[in-house]
Amino acid sequence: MSPSVAVVTDSTAYLPGERVSRLGIIVVPLQVVVGGRSLDDRALDEVPGERAPVTTSRPTPRRFADAYDQAAARGATGIVSVHLSAEMSGTFEAARAGAEDSPVPVDVIDSRSIGMGLGFPVLAAAGAAAAGATRTEVADAARRRAESIRSFFYVDTLEYLRRGGRIGAAATLLGSALMIKPILHIRDGAIVPLEKVRTASRAIARLEDLAVEAAGTAPVEVAVQHLGATARAEALAARLPRRIPALVEVTVVEVGSVIGAHVGPGMLGITVSFPPS
Repeated sequence: MSPSVAVVTDSTAYLPGERVSRLGIIVVPLQVVVGGRSLDDRALDEVPGERAPVTTSRPTPRRFADAYDQAAARGATGIVSVHLSAEMSGTFEAARAGAEDSPVPVDVIDSRSIGMGLGFPVLAAAGAAAAGATRTEVADAARRRAESIRSFFYVDTLEYLRRGGRIGAAATLLGSALMIKPILHIRDGAIVPLEKVRTASRAIARLEDLAVEAAGTAPVEVAVQHLGATARAEALAARLPRRIPALVEVTVVEVGSVIGAHVGPGMLGITVSFPPS
């Protein structure tokens, strides 16, 4: 029997397909626009190269309305719709607009994050829904998990973020002098600089230290995210269990074309999430 509360999200959560299917999560894709042609967010092997102009766009309210109709047709009596930060995209507002036409009540939640910073709250909501929670309880589960998230990431260059307007132009100075490698984090729903180091290897070591510091001694789930950096991501994930004493699970996730268009190849990130005790 399907849960009475459906969970909807967008493709920038980059959740493993098996979990999406098992939990019945409905995913609305963002679009990547290549040379004027709009395509749904997709895997790395289909990320366009630099030869064509690349931009991204939010889903339309109609696509969200269709997703809510789909959930209602499956028997849902309520919906919790969890999305990437409104500071980074108009997706949250599109979801709210689509909810106005929903045949059942919808709680639309701004995760204030992206990637697995969005994915963990979605999984928390879906888990609560599967356990028979009410719509209010499912929404609260997503909000509580979102409030616990800490995300750090490294990019080879800030140029992609600058082009997409996801970080202030002044911050590009961090990456211009002496090939400095920037470490960024998400604060108040926005991508902001955190530290700067001089080499990629030092940046990755610092990412690891930041995750360990954020985790402390509490039980945590960790996601290592990357773009075209599988070996680095897997090596980092393999080290974390030795340094985080109460690590519940570590997952390696490769992001897709929408995030890829804004961070560029070589991105490596860590998201730390605190499950309920």
